[in-house]
Amino acid sequence: MSFIGLDLGTSSLKAILINDAQQVLAEHTVPLSVERLHDGWSEQDPQSWCDAAVTALRALAAKADCSGVAGIGLAGHMHGATLVDADGVPLRPCMLWNDTRSHAEAAAMDADPRFREITGNIVFPGFTAPKVEWVRRHEPEIFAKTAHILLPKDYLRLFLTGEYASEMSDAAGTAWLDTAARDWSDALLNECHLSRSQMPTLVEGSAPSGKLRASLAADLGLPQMIIAGGAGDNAAAAIGAGVVQDGTAFLSLGTSGVLFAANDGYRPDPASAVHTFCHAVPGTWHQMGVILAASDALEWLSRLTGQSAAALTSDLGPVEAPSRTLFLPYLGGERTPHNDASIRGQFLHLDHATDARAATRAVLQGVSFAFADNQAALAATGTKIGSALALGGGAKSAHWLSMLASTLGIQLDVPKDGDFGASLGAARLGMMAATGAGIEIATQPPLAQTVAPDAALSGAMQDGYARYRAAYAALKAL
Repeated sequence: MSFIGLDLGTSSLKAILINDAQQVLAEHTVPLSVERLHDGWSEQDPQSWCDAAVTALRALAAKADCSGVAGIGLAGHMHGATLVDADGVPLRPCMLWNDTRSHAEAAAMDADPRFREITGNIVFPGFTAPKVEWVRRHEPEIFAKTAHILLPKDYLRLFLTGEYASEMSDAAGTAWLDTAARDWSDALLNECHLSRSQMPTLVEGSAPSGKLRASLAADLGLPQMIIAGGAGDNAAAAIGAGVVQDGTAFLSLGTSGVLFAANDGYRPDPASAVHTFCHAVPGTWHQMGVILAASDALEWLSRLTGQSAAALTSDLGPVEAPSRTLFLPYLGGERTPHNDASIRGQFLHLDHATDARAATRAVLQGVSFAFADNQAALAATGTKIGSALALGGGAKSAHWLSMLASTLGIQLDVPKDGDFGASLGAARLGMMAATGAGIEIATQPPLAQTVAPDAALSGAMQDGYARYRAAYAALKAL
């Protein structure tokens, strides 16, 4: 018996095949593109997700025996607004998680105290509800035709199963979910001129949500298997990393940056700009601090300099005390702790000696300081992190991990076998849904190494962080 995990990321869809011992038998990645027509806009064609899934599933079948696949789990980037008509056809491109055009709509919703009281979160511009309100105000003809609103992975589910369904962890990022009750809030939907009939049915992430359509299964040469509820990308990564028990945590250096802590109870603190969402398994929740540009900031510098990210970070040497040069990584606004869609990044204190190497150090340090902001916000809610698993593409940089450990003053644990976080979590959820297995299968991975903070740098890092905070205050005063 085997299981598939599909992780719909911003820049690619990743598929893995695991056996019942959770060993990875095959994997395949299909690139995706993002359209940014205006400042603050970020869109993707939903059909590209379906095409990528078919390509990835065919590739898995070509690489390994898929005749015994019993379940598929889905993970995906959160908050996207995929509006479809009565036939399930998309009415416009999906507005992605990092699309911040709806900042005015988000502010108006957040001014209504019911949103924070019911959802446990600030209404961020990246969330789904303000995006749909933007469509209502600016594209009324599209809004009038909207029969269903789906999150990205749930549109992919519709393609795979024909079912309109979602699950708690992803739904918690819409600003329509009663996060404590794990159900849609009719009061908030009504406030947004919507109804429950336009929302997908909710299941837990480890529960079945449907089966692979018979015609699609035949076309792909796959069994008509169970499709699990799945999870939003970060909750799925937590399942893949075994971050389920209260007090466990991970730090993700992906396109965005996430400091994630699992909770055994519901602990909202909206004023901190910490996200409080349902976890992907019943009776659990989690908190997150979110940075909109983590490795994306390094990719920006790569485009600016004409050097690849790997080349920029290949010869940085040991971590040093922060230089006078500072970088504020707010390239497309920021979530935690600032909740500011309009703020933009800055390089400060450049001089003739500032070269690509110095700029790279400043970018890595700026993102590290942004993580320190997240750490402080989580601590203000009572969640303290002593160590965390290091995940995401940026975690391949030993220099960056060492810098982060010393900046945050915590140990970072690096998994031994690959970077399968969200896709492995999705496959595990598929396994739970198909077999009835419990969360005990979500174990933490063997470690390749641990990265401890350098006590000799602690004071310098704190001084650098203080200068970073002062630079942010000055930027806000402009």
